[in-house]
Amino acid sequence: MAGSRLEKLGTVFTRTRDLMRAGVIKPNEKPIWYDVYAAFPPKREPTYEKPLNRRNKLPDNVPAILYSEDFIRAKFYETYGGAGIFHLYRKNFRSICQRFVETYTELQKAGEVSEDKLFEETSKALLAEGIILRRPGPSGVSHRQSSVPESQPESRVQSATEEAS
Repeated sequence: MAGSRLEKLGTVFTRTRDLMRAGVIKPNEKPIWYDVYAAFPPKREPTYEKPLNRRNKLPDNVPAILYSEDFIRAKFYETYGGAGIFHLYRKNFRSICQRFVETYTELQKAGEVSEDKLFEETSKALLAEGIILRRPGPSGVSHRQSSVPESQPESRVQSATEEAS
């Protein structure tokens, strides 16, 4: 019975009863609950019912949740790249991006700057506060040109070791 799928065809009681009738379970090995269940059967027989498969499953109507700050953040990350290190152990920590968004909304509410130049003015305002925003370059690795020609590899190695020391 360990490998069968017959648990869906009858209840635990009927299967135990049938195993006792067949002699697989001896009368002295019957479960404790068997006599109680036989004396007080449930009003409704506990049967397995296969769940209905709906062919036309209703789509989830989850609206897209976008805030005006999301567009500012997206443009910030697109322009300046990653935000650096987040100090989550500080309770009142605000990331550079969050400061940018707050400054942007303050300038927007003030209405002194046109919408076209608002992003640039926010960058300048953060620079005035001491926050330097750097645009990512084409690659993070800078390639230095060697002053030693290719024909003299020994002198290149020697100049490289001199630079290291």
